[in-house]
Amino acid sequence: MARAKVTRYLAVGAAGALVLGLAACSGGGGGGGVSADGTATVVWSTWGTADELTRYEEFNKDFMKRHPDIKVKLQPVASYGDYHSKLLAQLTSNTAPDVFYVGDDKIGQFVDSKRLMPLNDLMDSKDSKTKKDDFFPGLFGAAEKDGETYAAPNDSNPDVFWYDKQALATAGITEDPATLAENGEWTTDKFLEMNAKLHDAGLTGTMYWNYWATHWSWLSSQGVDAPYSDSGEFTANKDSAAVDAMQQFGDLFQDGTFVVADSLPDGAGADSVFVTHKAGFFVQGRYTIGTVKATGEEASYDIAPWPTPDGTAAPTGVATSFLAINGKTKVKDAAFTFWTEFLSAEGQTFRLQGGGNAVPSIKGADDVVLEDGYPAHAQTFLDMRDIGFEDYPAEAAVPGLPVDIADELLKLYEGKEDAKAALDNVASLVKDRSEK
Repeated sequence: MARAKVTRYLAVGAAGALVLGLAACSGGGGGGGVSADGTATVVWSTWGTADELTRYEEFNKDFMKRHPDIKVKLQPVASYGDYHSKLLAQLTSNTAPDVFYVGDDKIGQFVDSKRLMPLNDLMDSKDSKTKKDDFFPGLFGAAEKDGETYAAPNDSNPDVFWYDKQALATAGITEDPATLAENGEWTTDKFLEMNAKLHDAGLTGTMYWNYWATHWSWLSSQGVDAPYSDSGEFTANKDSAAVDAMQQFGDLFQDGTFVVADSLPDGAGADSVFVTHKAGFFVQGRYTIGTVKATGEEASYDIAPWPTPDGTAAPTGVATSFLAINGKTKVKDAAFTFWTEFLSAEGQTFRLQGGGNAVPSIKGADDVVLEDGYPAHAQTFLDMRDIGFEDYPAEAAVPGLPVDIADELLKLYEGKEDAKAALDNVASLVKDRSEK
């Protein structure tokens, strides 16, 4: 699987950290049940870094104190790459956990498996702490189908433009992107002007991860219509504005102004380039806080939204993962109690406070993003989430399609195809894969 940015947000460091520290916690699968004394056991599964899993275990302990009649067991899986295939096999054999995470590049496949519990009625029930309208609507993506909801976003990560003031200064740039954005002056022309100066100074302009939010955020931010029609047809190859915008984007990769972060070598990866002041911009989520604070020079870094032709904010991609309930769980009530409290404003605050690495997906928990005033323009995370979008259902619902599209567009970024050819190939890919 290509190093899609979504897996970086959700699973960076997971394999090493979990194998060393938490592999012993992994079980062979299977949901919970009810013991003779009436205690219900809820088994739930996810991937994650060691720090994330420690926070989850803390949530479990807090939950069980409040619900002495429910026991919760976490069943982590070390590798994001292995997680979903294992989970699908468990669902097929009726040995899956009661509650589980699903990545946003896999959620459509799981919805189509018909193994997930429908959630609309449960979310509307008197016991729910997560009404459907409490979530930000753009974050559901392919978790919804035919008016039913099968999973909800755990939290979110809008891709913001992290920038390094020291690198900008080295290139002779005196204007501040976040200040320009506040004044409605963060335009595409201004952004590209800064990138040209960075390139001329021998620095990298902007680093992007090669995944759905990069391609489609560029189109959306440049005022181009969505690449898919309402019926799910890929139409960007027929839209001259989309073709022109993608050609402009590809040209900037080809001349070295932009860099595909996935392509950088081990030992000199994107994080290293950024914290050594060799790049002006790095498009990532809130988890980057840990990276820049580790340098001791965090004051050098801040964030801005995607630039637009007129400086007015536009919808852009927001990475998420989802929490679903096994449709065949033996402890439906207990599983839903855990599910709704995990996703509630209180649950997300518990999980994300104290330097958490994501942005809440539900109303009422935004203070965790602003709690320590870092970065200086942290409100940008919230503003971008409020108008942002998840991957298009027509793409996310087809197993492997988002990665295959990224691989196709990489040919554009590497100068092996022009934008029209790349988008034509994507259209054929979408049509063929969707029909299959």
